[in-house]
Amino acid sequence: MSGWDAALRLAVRLSVPPEAFWRLSLREWRALTATPAAPSLGRPALNALIARFPDEETRP
Repeated sequence: MSGWDAALRLAVRLSVPPEAFWRLSLREWRALTATPAAPSLGRPALNALIARFPDEETRP
């Protein structure tokens, strides 16, 4: 499978019709398919989550 085939298959999965796919600029395609960066979680926010949602102990 060529790079174009893979890109077109991804466009179909994203519900981008072929005619719209071929009109996209490279910049638009990259923005459409970019993986969002994971949000940064600092120690204070992590500690707050741990306090709010403590793990339950399981004992037999």
